[in-house]
Amino acid sequence: MMIGGIRIAAQEGITEQEIRDILHEEKALWQAKGRRLGEVSLTLDGDEIIVKATERSPIKRIRRITGYLSTSDRFNDAKQAELSQRIAHS
Repeated sequence: MMIGGIRIAAQEGITEQEIRDILHEEKALWQAKGRRLGEVSLTLDGDEIIVKATERSPIKRIRRITGYLSTSDRFNDAKQAELSQRIAHS
């Protein structure tokens, strides 16, 4: 389930209201630290709800073309052509 752009994995037995309340608290904690909440996992342990949260982290692919490290969106036309003509060796 997604709520406000945050992926939520909740074990059966946790109510939607509990999920929303916990999410609200977690978002506030992460924002206070200057971080962005990405995913929350909620599991039951007896009467307790165990909360595991991870930060949103955009993963970018960095490539090395003829000695230059960069994301491919920053390559000029020649580097883009070189990238498209590459052969993968296994």
